Parts: sequence; structure tokens; C-alpha cells
Amino acid sequence: MNELTQRGSELDEGGVATRIPSLVDARLKVLARREPVTVAPGTSLANCLRAIQRTGTGDSVFVTDGDGRLLGVLTERDIFGRIVGGAVDLADPVETMMTTKPHHLHLDETVRDAIALMQTGRFRNVPLLDEDDHLIGVVRPQDVLKFLAEAFPEELLNLPPRPHQRMEDAEGA
Repeated sequence: MNELTQRGSELDEGGVATRIPSLVDARLKVLARREPVTVAPGTSLANCLRAIQRTGTGDSVFVTDGDGRLLGVLTERDIFGRIVGGAVDLADPVETMMTTKPHHLHLDETVRDAIALMQTGRFRNVPLLDEDDHLIGVVRPQDVLKFLAEAFPEELLNLPPRPHQRMEDAEGA
């Protein structure tokens, strides 16, 4: 049993505040990560959009070489932003629109690093690379939130929005 489980319902706002720094300093390898949607160089923009739609879980595709190394990323924002601004030929290869050398993280970086990158760069899908720069996953804000939420006992997750508030009468069923 860890300290959090032992203390259970004793965890209050102060306990949460002291626990958060250690959580965000955890290495990214502890996070559940999503399988990236990948395409090969030369894939048409139309096929990239189909790949995004087919998965239904992301809004980007990662372009990787034959060894799985990350070459670039193409997001829906990239495509739709340019469609609104002018003509886009969906038969064009992904290289015409992808971001080369995208921001990424390695497994030995921290949850704090992921949060900072997502906030400062407004990224929704951050590629995770191994020590040889092979694409091994994607971290999304939902993954970080789930990790942080799972670190707390049920009592904390069920607190009202204002924990100091006391209800005079029971609400609900």
C-alpha cells in the first residue's frame, strides 16, 4: 500500500497540493500512451485525412520512415487552415503540408515537460520517441489528466467543486 492509499479519506487540499509536484515530475514512461496514426512519405493528403477519420481518436498523422523514425506531422488544423485560405490539392503528398522536425518528447522527460509543451505550443498530440528517435506513442492532454486523476483516491474524485462547502440537505437520489 502506498502513502496515498493508507491515508485514504484523510487527503485534503493540502495533501493534494503536496502530492501534485511529485506526480508531474514522474517520467513519461509511466503514462498510458496512444498508438500513433502513421503514414509513409508520399501518402496523399486525402489518404492522411482518411487515416485520421478511420481512427476517430486523434486529429493528426505522423509521417515515419521505414525504420519508424519521425519525419513530420500533419494535423487537421494544417489542412483545414490552408483549405480556407486557398486551394489545396488533396492528391498532393503529405510532405507538401506536414510540419518537419515537430516538437516531441522522450520517455525520460517528465509529465511537467509534456504539460508545458502542450500549453506553450498549443499541441494536442505530442509524439513520444524512444532513445533511438523511433516513434513509440502519442501523449494527449486527456492522457495526462487521466494519469493525475488516477493518482488520487475515490474520496477526492467525488468531492464537490468547492471541497470546503458543506451541504445542508442531501441532493439527488
